[in-house]
Amino acid sequence: MEAPHSPAAEAVARLAVESPEQMQDVGRRLAKLLRPGDLVMLTGELGAGKTTLTRGLGEGLGVRGAVTSPTFVIARVHPSLTGGPALVHVDAYRLGGGLDEMEDLDLDVSLPESVVVVEWGDGKVEDLSDDRLHVIIHRVVGDTDDDRRDVTLTGFGGRWSGVDLAAAGI
Repeated sequence: MEAPHSPAAEAVARLAVESPEQMQDVGRRLAKLLRPGDLVMLTGELGAGKTTLTRGLGEGLGVRGAVTSPTFVIARVHPSLTGGPALVHVDAYRLGGGLDEMEDLDLDVSLPESVVVVEWGDGKVEDLSDDRLHVIIHRVVGDTDDDRRDVTLTGFGGRWSGVDLAAAGI
């Protein structure tokens, strides 16, 4: 359940992802919808596909550098090679729930001109923006194919009002 200060969900899409390659393709297609100032929160267990999706976002945004998990550096900035927004990729897994640690990253400074993607950001970055896209990735339980995932994309705030994530091919 969203916190009381959170905006209502404005756009929702659900999809089944069958492979890491398809997860990366979801990121490439999602990148076409993103613009400077967008905050994307990724939620899912270890190995769910958060970084794979972000790699696809980087390809779709046309950014420089290999998109890998920033677990040990906490955040990586990938500048655009195409004149678009930079991709700021954050892994908040090792950060505590305190706002001080998140504030030290200065994400609020990067947000207006970048696309900021935060893995493990639940309860840590919601105050950065009322407008955000929350992507939840679940492994399909009981399936013999370990690569299958159910993905739910929920857009919050006015930015996502009227955006049909499913119609956009996501």
